Amino acid sequence: MSYIGRKPTVGNFQICDAISVVNGQAAYTMQVGSVNVIPQSANHMIVSLNGTIQKPNSSFTVSGSTITFSSNLVTNDVIDFIQILGDVLDLGVPSDATVTNAKTNFVSTSSAAGLQIKGDGTTDGTLQLNCSQNSHGIKLKSPPHSASASYTLTFPNNDGDANQVLTTNGSGVLSFAAAGGITVADQWRITANKSLNNTANVYDANLEQVDGTGQGTLGSAMSVSSGVFTYPSTGTYLVMSNTTFQSTNTQVSKYVFTLHQNCTNGSSFVTSVEPYGYYLSSSEARYMTITGIDLVNVSNTSNVKTRFLGRSEGTVNALGSSSFNYTCFTFIRLGASS
Repeated sequence: MSYIGRKPTVGNFQICDAISVVNGQAAYTMQVGSVNVIPQSANHMIVSLNGTIQKPNSSFTVSGSTITFSSNLVTNDVIDFIQILGDVLDLGVPSDATVTNAKTNFVSTSSAAGLQIKGDGTTDGTLQLNCSQNSHGIKLKSPPHSASASYTLTFPNNDGDANQVLTTNGSGVLSFAAAGGITVADQWRITANKSLNNTANVYDANLEQVDGTGQGTLGSAMSVSSGVFTYPSTGTYLVMSNTTFQSTNTQVSKYVFTLHQNCTNGSSFVTSVEPYGYYLSSSEARYMTITGIDLVNVSNTSNVKTRFLGRSEGTVNALGSSSFNYTCFTFIRLGASS
């Protein structure tokens, strides 16, 4: 808004409570709403006595919340009003919801925060973020005074990926990383027997995620295509195979093997685990279970993959079932990738 002449001074204008004159008394306490008020100076006041405006620092003076007239007042005197003009640019206390967003764009500097949420001497500084109806909200609270905590947390440049957590570099710089601890536990099995021979064969058919009564899983599932397992997230995984073999009747002595193979480029597999068992000559069908255990560093879910193979001397079956875990594969994420 434009003005002709000098722009008006903005002040916190207040009318003091009515004051009853006491015969022979010159000094009186000024209050607004029964609370003592202290003017900036006598020049920040308009005082009317007996219908006449009084001259500041001549007809009256002020000290704190006390106004003292130049002479004692008498019973018939009337203090018509005392108006306190307030400090220059003193806006007083704004009404609720009158401060707009444009007035709260705080600016930070290299030496000072743009906004401080202070404590009151007993309660730590707290910032509350309300819901849309302002009926409830969450609070961000400072550590207690006893912690002598003074630090800065610098947030990452992006919002991270699903299931990641915020971590710190020890100097307050935050970044997103895969959550620690066991976040994936998954198990698969073959649902039908697989005939093995002296050539290593991938378990690439009749695979299902175990779904028996009481079966538990954790986190995102593994995925499999043509016997190649893809991990749902990076991390260090405990990988176990449990293979139950069934020999054929009337056989000579023979070995049986289960192979774990991993790749780090998406295609070139290398054997990392090769547990085996040995059958003695027998005229009856015989059974054997062997277990393989591996730790796989999944640094990249597109490149690091795992598959399982079976091999035997002569014909042997790896047992499969949709009801029992005869031959099964277990994947447990232990923590972040190394």
